[in-house]
Amino acid sequence: MATATDASGELHVYERHRAGLPKLYPYFRDLWARREFAAEFSKSGIRAANTQTVFGQLWLVLNPLLLALVYYFLVAVLRGSSGGMEFLAHLTGGLFLFYFVTGSVMSGASSVTGGGRLIMNMNFPRLLMPLAAVRTAFFRFLPTLPVYLLIHLLAGGRWSVTMLLSLVFLGFAVVFSMGAAALFASLQVYFRDTASFLPYFVRIWLYLSPVLWEPSQVAESYPGLANWVYLNPLYSILGGWVDLSLRGTIPPLSMWLVAAGWAVFAFALGSLVFMSRERDFAVRL
Repeated sequence: MATATDASGELHVYERHRAGLPKLYPYFRDLWARREFAAEFSKSGIRAANTQTVFGQLWLVLNPLLLALVYYFLVAVLRGSSGGMEFLAHLTGGLFLFYFVTGSVMSGASSVTGGGRLIMNMNFPRLLMPLAAVRTAFFRFLPTLPVYLLIHLLAGGRWSVTMLLSLVFLGFAVVFSMGAAALFASLQVYFRDTASFLPYFVRIWLYLSPVLWEPSQVAESYPGLANWVYLNPLYSILGGWVDLSLRGTIPPLSMWLVAAGWAVFAFALGSLVFMSRERDFAVRL
C-alpha cells in the first residue's frame, strides 16, 4: 500500500485491488475536461527535447530523411536498381508515418513508468499520459510533411483532390497509435523489459510493413501471402496513406475497412486494458 498527498492537501491511499473498469462516462468526461493538462504535459516534453528550436526542428526532419536515404541505397543495391525518385517518395512517405506510429508507441510505453511522481501526487485519468505522448509524436511528425511534399514534387508525383483522402488514413494512424501507446504503457508497468524489447520489435515491424516495398509487390511475387498481410495493422494504414498521398489512387475497399478495423480495435483494447489496471499503477511504480 502507498499513500500520497496532492497540492490541495487531500490524502490518497493506493493499494492493490482486482482489475476492473471505472464507469466509462464519468471517466471520459473527466478525460475531456483535463485535455489541457495533457496538452501542457506534451508541450513540456517537446520543450525538454529542444524540438521547438531551429536545430531541434531540423533534426526532426534530418533524422528520418537520412534513414530514408540509407534504406534507399540499401534497397537499390539489393534490387540492382534504385527505383528512381518515385520509390524515394514512397520510402519517405511510408517511413515518416511509420516513425510517427512507432515513436508514439515507444514514448507512450515509458509515459507511466517515467511519470511516477506525477501519478503519486496528482489525481487525474492516467490515460492522459500515453495520449500526451501521441500528441508529442504527432507534432514531431508535422515538420516532415513539407519534406515529403517536396520529394513528391521532385518525383513528378500526381496532384489531385483525392490526395486529401490520405488524411483519413492519417487519422487511422493516430487512433491506432493512441491504443497501442496505452497498451504498451500498461505492459511496461508490469514488465519493465518491454523497453528493451521494443527497438527490436520496431525494426522487425519495419521490414514487415510496406515501407521498403510496395503493397502491389506482395500480390505479384507472393500471391499466397496476399490475405495474410492484413494481419499487420500498418500494411493497410501505410498502404492507403502512400497510395493516396503519392499516387492519388483510391485504395480498394478492403484496405479502408481493415485500416479502420485495426484503428478501432487497437484503441478499444489499449484503452480498456489501461483503464482496468491504472488504479494499480501507483503501487507497482
